[in-house]
Amino acid sequence: MTAIAALLSGLIFGFGLILSGMANPAKVLGFLDLAGSWDPSLAFVMGGAIGVGVVAFALAKKRERSLLGDKMNMPTSTSTAIDKRLVVGGLLFGIGWGLAGICPGPALVLVGAGQTKGIVFVVAMLIGMVVFEVFQRRQTNSLATGQS
Repeated sequence: MTAIAALLSGLIFGFGLILSGMANPAKVLGFLDLAGSWDPSLAFVMGGAIGVGVVAFALAKKRERSLLGDKMNMPTSTSTAIDKRLVVGGLLFGIGWGLAGICPGPALVLVGAGQTKGIVFVVAMLIGMVVFEVFQRRQTNSLATGQS
């Protein structure tokens, strides 16, 4: 039942991305073009999503089990540490979003639609994840062995 709920949630999310225009790279780039012909419509989409998320998290915090009976796994970190990894990761994400007009959720919608731009984005994203993992393991191993 959990897999069916996940599938339905993903389909609703993807439909919402298509309906709102967030799966359209041209629309997203229009939103990011503050100096040109700025399209503010996605700000309303994001504001609506934040509103729904705030209410959903507030309700979820009060529960010990999900509607399907699974244990609730809410984020527990209250840390607001801004470190080099967070800043660099945020910059890379923002640069990629600004260049392509795509972020991970809409990229999967584009892959599902068979669009080459989405496929290239997802492949590049996966390569980036592998590269990060390799560097992370090297750093962890060198710290463990006392090398720098």
